[in-house]
Parts: sequence; structure tokens; C-alpha cells
Amino acid sequence: MPHIQSQNYSLDGELALSGLTNTDFPNGFSSYQYNLLYIPKVSIVKTVEDDKTIDSDLSFRLLRHYSGDLLLHDEQKFYRYWLRYNDETFEARIGLQKIVFGTSQLLRTLSWFDSIDPIDLTGQTTGVRALRLRWYPMHYLSSWAWIIDNEDETHSYGTRVEISSVFGEWGISYHKDHSKIIRNINSVGTSINQPNARFAIDYRFDGLVGFWNESAIIKANEANIFMTTLGADYTLPIAGGILITAECMLLKNQFDKMDRNANIFAFMASTPLSINHQIMLVSQVGADVEKMYHHLRWTSTYNYYSLNFICTFYPEKSNFEGNEELLHNSSIGYGTGLQFMLIYNH
Repeated sequence: MPHIQSQNYSLDGELALSGLTNTDFPNGFSSYQYNLLYIPKVSIVKTVEDDKTIDSDLSFRLLRHYSGDLLLHDEQKFYRYWLRYNDETFEARIGLQKIVFGTSQLLRTLSWFDSIDPIDLTGQTTGVRALRLRWYPMHYLSSWAWIIDNEDETHSYGTRVEISSVFGEWGISYHKDHSKIIRNINSVGTSINQPNARFAIDYRFDGLVGFWNESAIIKANEANIFMTTLGADYTLPIAGGILITAECMLLKNQFDKMDRNANIFAFMASTPLSINHQIMLVSQVGADVEKMYHHLRWTSTYNYYSLNFICTFYPEKSNFEGNEELLHNSSIGYGTGLQFMLIYNH
């Protein structure tokens, strides 16, 4: 039996409070919405001989959305629970966890198991119940393998290889999904509801200009989907530096002999105004120019908390006529809006 050398416990959490208003809200609802989010987390780390560690995380998610005095959404559930073994060349983690990979930042072709949103200040994502293994035989090579327990009691599995060199960083991924429930397969809401096989390759090179690509093919009985995202970033040497990021996604979606293709463009610019203050703009537009999304944010960051002032310019609900199933009972996402958010970490 290995001798346990040390054991550490920690209790922390994140609290987010926000209020918002906008020009386009559902009939019968208040023009003001309030949100409360709290995620407490307990972490345990044990260090054993030969640089081996065993650690675990347990966190709970409390979420409430209010429209005036009306409770729109009440969520109370586990956010993470996992146990992990780790040494210099190998890692095994089991439980409700985050599985994220790929190079894109805004239009993520490889958002297979997460719901990361670049404008979400909390950086949250849904987790999956899985066993994930990672192996690092060399400093320039690593491999992944995973088995996921789906909500419909089926199982999915996959693997990934990552290679790093002076010519850039490469990733090759494969996933076999047996689930029949509807689920998203990228960050722009493309979904599938049948068993499928996925193959993807991604690449990133950082030189004078950062450049990356994610491409994926997804095949099912009634669907053939091809997605590719091209992106680049560059820091303009102005003031404290203005980071410019641009991405384009090309989507070819053939479902039941019908083509549903799309081209989507996204742009992000951010710059620090001082040690504590930063301003950021994120814009997204598709082939339908009436559905343009703009998100402008001023963030003030301090030791344990941040203050965020957000202005959004989103499409009106009338632009979704014929697609009412895409609408939701929330003032987030429609019209011109203002939002304030306080995030406190302890």
C-alpha cells in the first residue's frame, strides 16, 4: 500500500447576480429580469509517493431566473462530481466532468460534449458522466480515450491524439455515439437525434498571426454533416494592445435528403484599459443579415469579484417567424438590452 504523504481540503464557490432589461420581451412578462447563480465546490487532493496524486471535486449548481416577481426557472442539481488519479504520464478521471478540446474560440466545430459560450462570464458548461483517460508518453504526444454514459442509458466512446511540433499543434478525434436523444454537436446549435460516427481534425499555429482550423464529418443513417471553422487572431500594437479574433464556419447539413447549409461569421476585439478594466466586443452574423448579434462588455476585475456592464444588440423576436420553437420565455437574446452582473469568488 502506498504511503499517503499529504492531504488537502478546500471549499470555495462562485456567486453571480445579474439584472437586465431590453426592448423586446414576451407578452405578459416584465421587461426586467433577475438571475441568481451559486456554485459551491468541495475539492480534496491526496499526494502519494512518486508524484502520484488522487483528487476529487464535488460541486452543486443553484440557478434561478426571475421576470419581475415571476419565477421563470429554478434549477438545483449537481454540477460536477468526479474522482481522478494522476501521475507524470497518465491520468484517469471518472464521474460528472467537463470534456473539452479543439482550437476554435467563437464558432466551435468540436463542441461535442460542452456548451461553452465565449460571452458567458462564468465560463460554465454542462458536464457528461464519463470515464476519461489521458496518456502523455512524450512531451509532444498525448492520447485520450473516453466512455460516456448517455441519458437514454446507452454508451458512447471515442479517442483523440494530439501532436505538438515547431510546425503547429495537431489533433485527430473520433467518436461513436449510440444515443437517440437530441443533442448539440457544435456551438451554434446544430443538433442530431440518432446514432452517429464523428471524425475530426484540428490544427493551430502561432506565429506573427495565430491561425487555426477545426473540421469534422458526422455520419448517421439519415444525416451527413460537414463542418469546418477557420480562425485567426492578431494583436494590434495600439495602446495596451487590441486583440482581434475572427472566425468563419461553413456548415453543410444534409438531413433526410434535404440540404440545410449555412455560413456564419464571428468577430471579437478586446483591449485592457488599465490593470483592472477591460472592454470587449463580440459580433456574429450569418447568411441572414437581419439576424446579427453584437455584445459589448466593460469588465472591472478585482481580487475576489468582478463588475460587468453589458450592452447587447440582438434580433427582434419577429425575425424568427416560422421558427417559434427556437424562442424561449426569457428577455435574454432579443432586441437591444442592458445588463449588469456581479461575480464573486470565495
